[in-house]
Amino acid sequence: MPTRSSGLSCDGIAGGPALRASELAFSRAGRPVFTGIGLALGAGGLVQVLGPNGSGKSTLLRVLSGLLPPAEGTVSWHGRTVRAGDPAYLQSLAYLGHADGIDTDLSAAENLRFAARLAGLQPPPHAVHAALARLGMERAMQVPVRTLSQGQRRRVALARLALVRRTLWLLDEPLTSVDDQSASRFHDLLDAHLGDGGMAVIATHRLLPGGGEVLELGATAPASR
Repeated sequence: MPTRSSGLSCDGIAGGPALRASELAFSRAGRPVFTGIGLALGAGGLVQVLGPNGSGKSTLLRVLSGLLPPAEGTVSWHGRTVRAGDPAYLQSLAYLGHADGIDTDLSAAENLRFAARLAGLQPPPHAVHAALARLGMERAMQVPVRTLSQGQRRRVALARLALVRRTLWLLDEPLTSVDDQSASRFHDLLDAHLGDGGMAVIATHRLLPGGGEVLELGATAPASR
């Protein structure tokens, strides 16, 4: 059955939320995945999207990122409706899906430098080192990614968040294959991001520390708390 939500509010800033989703619906092969999803997110705001596999968590993030068009409803950023390829919106967000999105033939440092160049940045070596160190990957920064474990690859992908600063994080199961110590490093990174006025929507199977709003997707109507 499709998921329906009455909406969430995490305004957190004067003048209303930066990110707003209103009455979002999405269908796949003619079958509703979710309907009536709404959220509002301002500076320092966090929404954790919970639900079992197939409940629409990943799809919702793709809709919020502009990668998929909603069947109904709108996504707006600072009051403007988001369109596919919207440059102002894309410059404000960091999206991390199930795939790490890194080149396994490059080293960890090379992957971060490449991500920075795509964002129009040329970070000095110490900035790349510091970003990898935030996730405990500084000792393997020159190692080809193909030789790393899946958890280490995920940490390289997460280190891009520390190097290329974006206001809005849309993260799909960011801690997949990550051990407890590395998860703690990510939580510290997330806390700093939110403390600096950033915001995040995170799809996860279990609640992360840090609070925020919770949107539960599943076979029955989600609970918003």
